[in-house]
Amino acid sequence: MDAELIERAQRGDREAFGQLVSRHYDFVHATAWRWSGSSTDADDIAQEVCVKLGAAIRSFRGASRFRTWLYTLTLNAARDHRRKHTRELQTVRAYTAEPQHNTGGGDDEVSTELWAAVRALPERQCAAVLLVYGEGLSHSAAADTLGCSEATVSWHVHEARKRLKAMFGKEEV
Repeated sequence: MDAELIERAQRGDREAFGQLVSRHYDFVHATAWRWSGSSTDADDIAQEVCVKLGAAIRSFRGASRFRTWLYTLTLNAARDHRRKHTRELQTVRAYTAEPQHNTGGGDDEVSTELWAAVRALPERQCAAVLLVYGEGLSHSAAADTLGCSEATVSWHVHEARKRLKAMFGKEEV
């Protein structure tokens, strides 16, 4: 069914494009949320993906599954959003006298803290961990998405685990 909608959308059929967006919006939003950790940011990212999809749908050639292609589009939008957010945060911190502190200790908070730490990893390590552990992709599928070898994904995951263990005082991650 997607193939027909894609063909029609590529020819400029707005109704087909709308159906395609509607069919995949929850996937895009969920992916954006896992990458950003914020519902508000996920809303912004998903909206940006829909806009980019409108401009990029004609470039889809079917070399990969549509969902894989859309996933890559979403990851790129999430990375762009994160970079923009980081720049804005640095500007705000330059004017802030006191650092922010996180207190508490529930399981949800540990999970939130862990995913926040993952998002703070170097970009390729973060991407590998989010794809493998956040999205549940195999190392092979993550490699396809990142455009690298399976061994490279494994190395990034390994390095990320080492960093996270060090960050959390060698607790099991």
